[in-house]
Amino acid sequence: MTQEISQTIAIVIYFAAMIAIGLYANSRTKNLDDYMLGGRNLKPGVAALSAGASDMSGWLLLGLPGAVFLSGLVEAWIAVGLIVGAWVNWKFVAPRLRSYTEVSHNSITIPSFLDNRLKGGTRMLRIVSGLIILVFFTFYVSSGMVAGGLFFQSSFGSTYHAGLLLVVGVTIAYTLFGGFLGATYTDVAQGILMFIALLMVPVVGIVNVGGFGQMAENITAVNPDALSMVSGATAIGVISALAWGLGYFGQPHIIVRFMAMRSPADAKTGRRIGLTWMVLSVLGAIATALVGLAYYGNRPDESPTDPESVFLDLAQVFFHPVVAGFVLAAVLAAIMSTVSSQLIVSSSALVEDLYKLTVKESPSERKQVWLGRAGVAAVAVVATFLAWEQNNTILGLVAFAWAGFGASFGPIVILSLFWRKLTNLGAITGMALGAITVFAWTVTPWADLYEIIPGFIVSLVSAMLVSKATYRRDEDVEREFDDAVRLTHAAQDEMAQR
Repeated sequence: MTQEISQTIAIVIYFAAMIAIGLYANSRTKNLDDYMLGGRNLKPGVAALSAGASDMSGWLLLGLPGAVFLSGLVEAWIAVGLIVGAWVNWKFVAPRLRSYTEVSHNSITIPSFLDNRLKGGTRMLRIVSGLIILVFFTFYVSSGMVAGGLFFQSSFGSTYHAGLLLVVGVTIAYTLFGGFLGATYTDVAQGILMFIALLMVPVVGIVNVGGFGQMAENITAVNPDALSMVSGATAIGVISALAWGLGYFGQPHIIVRFMAMRSPADAKTGRRIGLTWMVLSVLGAIATALVGLAYYGNRPDESPTDPESVFLDLAQVFFHPVVAGFVLAAVLAAIMSTVSSQLIVSSSALVEDLYKLTVKESPSERKQVWLGRAGVAAVAVVATFLAWEQNNTILGLVAFAWAGFGASFGPIVILSLFWRKLTNLGAITGMALGAITVFAWTVTPWADLYEIIPGFIVSLVSAMLVSKATYRRDEDVEREFDDAVRLTHAAQDEMAQR
């Protein structure tokens, strides 16, 4: 059996398992609440692994190892910022958001929560937030499709477009019918697969290069500064890398997992599981890049032409073809888990936040589910066209979308949960100006500073200024805010007793 056939068998088994999970989830999907939020019944471990897998897309196995392989540990500052941001998100945002979205008329999307929370009385907030989700998720989903095309091109010698279409087809298949539960259950399976692969490759690689001491010698021979997080770093570079952590508060496909937990008290267990998974996975990705530097330092002719394929190449070097096939499937898991989660949130924006606002009578529950599926297909088609010409890098697309969501939604989510004086007009102003700043910043003379920083600041300040000018006390808003605080405090007491 040739290497290619062995790896193909492993990939086919993986694809079949993902579709089977999607079909199982379909049997448990009865209405739009199930399709979009899983009936608010996720266990903390499921929520944590699902959030992690949907967060850590192909950049964890392709982009991050490639950056460290090319430039050394100076690129690891991004990981530090993300870990800190994820901890803060789980600690403070998760329990309050779970409480408040239920109090605010059982909101099942971020735009519907903001609309219910702020009692604006107009459709403008839902429209603006829905459009922001569609715009930035189109870029985000396209990054996963680019990664899928490059994966099959690098690993199986297929064309970029054939690989892209295959990944799109399978991801749509299990997302279309499984909905939120399908995306969540597959995320758990994919998260476990990613975790195992990110530990296996560096551990086996360190043994193959002769242990830690020999690895360090080989690395410094290739790049004397590779093991330093300071050499070659600039203040703007470090600040920009750490600022990735700001993005967590505004990522709809991540924080929607908080809304779907069984109770706010599950946030503590979810945080422990999620952060453990994340820290070990990130360390595995960085270690993989260092192993690549040590291994290929003595074999420059075998070194990958594309640094972002170092994980793929090492897996095929160190493992039996069948095992390597499942390791390669972990890369697909990273890609597809994020794409499926983003398609669901994009679909919810189309149905909940745009379509339902244009019709006089609400469609039946079954029709809403099928409209959700149509939304998944529509976003996937647009993102495929964007990815078709392969004009952007994976990390570049992810960075832009991450900044867009972090700057537009991040400050508004925080203010809506912790500041009772946020108003509808303040939220609309903050979201719109944050998104516009991200688009505009890339052409300014200060473009070296990651655009999430000015975008986040502009969004936060403008939302607070406009809210102070337009705030009028509303008893319903005050009551819901107090109820959310009370439920969160009760959950925190329960968490403290565990």
